[in-house]
This record gives sequence, structure tokens and C-alpha cells, in this order.
Amino acid sequence: MFIDRKFPNTRLRRLRFNSHISDLVAENNLSVNDLIQPLFIKENLIGTESIESMPGIYRYGQDSILKEVEELLELGIKSIALFPVIDPSKKDNLGKEATNNANLICESIRKIKQEFQETIIVADVALDPYTSHGHDGLLINNYVDNDSTLDILKSQSIVLADAGADIIAPSDMMDGRIGIIREALEKANHKNTILLSYAAKYNSKFYGPFRDAVNSSSNLGNSSKSSYQMSPKNKNEALHEVAMDINEGADIVMVKPGMPYLDIISLIKETFKIPTFAYQVSGEYSMLKLAIDKGWLDTDVMLESLLSFKRAGADAILTYSAKEISKEINNK
Repeated sequence: MFIDRKFPNTRLRRLRFNSHISDLVAENNLSVNDLIQPLFIKENLIGTESIESMPGIYRYGQDSILKEVEELLELGIKSIALFPVIDPSKKDNLGKEATNNANLICESIRKIKQEFQETIIVADVALDPYTSHGHDGLLINNYVDNDSTLDILKSQSIVLADAGADIIAPSDMMDGRIGIIREALEKANHKNTILLSYAAKYNSKFYGPFRDAVNSSSNLGNSSKSSYQMSPKNKNEALHEVAMDINEGADIVMVKPGMPYLDIISLIKETFKIPTFAYQVSGEYSMLKLAIDKGWLDTDVMLESLLSFKRAGADAILTYSAKEISKEINNK
């Protein structure tokens, strides 16, 4: 029996009729310009070394890092974030190697800039790769002391800028460090060096594989970073952190981790209208990548996860999948 149904004038499915129409009206798109590839450089390493807890990700020696950067540029990825894996003998309680202007990361920046001037290099500022205790700051009486850490972070920032880093990225979460570093950069005639603040960095359990990658997990042991990284329970505190860093001179702010904190990304972007980056951290990447490799999830879930960052308001994304995703984007 025929039933006369009256449909509304608007049928949203018209705009989903085929992929070309869907793309035409898409609210958000991901391009290679949105991607920043984190890279691990290991001292005294020849070639590459796989990272067991991060499928498909490697530590690079100074001999192999240039080839990787060249491949990324060929794919359209112009921005990289560098993280050092230094010789354990160079770690100490004060993280002094971080301020050595001839350290692993400074020398790597110089070599990359010499070969690929157009590459945008993001240099991490924190002491955890350099300290024997694995913390981001100086440990005094078993407590990470904020104010005594600021001087060494300032010195670390200057040697990285001197080496040619385009973006200085303090990830340590010490109060007041953005203002101290901004002032130091101005005095050192690095007026055009960008400050990317890890402004809302949470004390997350998603960082485990990264700490394996830079060999800091064994140093940290059972110690916690909860006294300086944000509690996952808090939302308004992120606004306070970001406001402080903007007032102190941050050019860009970042939320870390990414997907579990999409609400924070959205809130910050809506509130401050400032360039806002997100970090798809090692734990996020590894759990998705492992599930893909096992066949438990479709390969498109990685791209879907990155689109969620764009939808939330992120202007750029640090992701270990940047190289792989860029191939998918370029082939579409």
C-alpha cells in the first residue's frame, strides 16, 4: 500500500551525494601545511634505530637525519620538531649539556639548516632529555624547583636560537619561563624567533612511548611530573596558563596531548583567537598505529583523528604520522 510521506524541503543527504560534493562543502580540511613531523636524533648512532613502543618511528643518527628531512620536504612537509637522545654519560642533575652550544641538537640544527634552509625547525626547551633524574627542571630536595630552573631554560633557548632554530618551544611548564625567554631572545637579537609555548601540557599517561624514545623513562622511574604539569581534571586552569603565556610573549600556544583534550583546544581557540597547535602524542599515535597494523582498525582512522584536531580549532598538528599521512593526502 502506498503511503504519502511529506519530506522537509531540506535534505541534508543532497550534500553527501558523492565525494566531490562532500569535498566541495567540507567545513574542515587537512593539508600537508598543517603537519609537523617530530624527529628523534640519537648521539653516536650510525643510520637508524627502530623504537619498539612506536611502530614505524625511528631514532636517526646525524648521518641519516638529512636524508629523512629531504624526504619530508619532497612530500611537502616543511616543519619538523627535533628531540635529542644524548649519550647517558652526559646526563647530570643539572642538565648542563642542554646549554652546550655544540651539543647534539645544536649541531643537528646547523647541519639541517646548511642543507635545507627552507625547513622550519621547532626546538624543544626542557631538561628531561639531559637530566639524570628525568625531570624537566632542576631537582632540589626531591622537588622540581621553578625559579632555579628558569636560568638554564633561558640559556638553552639562546643556544638553540643561535644554532638556527626558527621556533623555540618550551615544554617544561615552569611558571614565568615564557617572559624570561622572550626577554633573553630580544636582547640576543633574536627578535624574529618564534615562541611556541606548551601552554596547556597535561600530566598525562599518554607520554610513555616518547619517554622510551628519548631514554628518559628509566631516569624518571616512578617519579611524577604532577607538580608542574596540569591535572587532567582541570579545564579552566588551561585558560589561565594560556593567558599568562600570551601576556609574557608567546606567539603560538599548544595543547598536549591532543585527542583526549579536544575540548581544551576548542576552548583556547575560541577564547584567545591565537595560533593554536595540538600534539598527537606518542601514546595516541602508538595505540592507533598498532591497531591499524594488527588489522583491528582501518588505516583511515589516523587521518580521521587528525581531522578531529582541525575541527576542534587546531591550526597545526605535531604528529608522528605526518610523513605517512602526507602520502595519503598527496595521492588524493
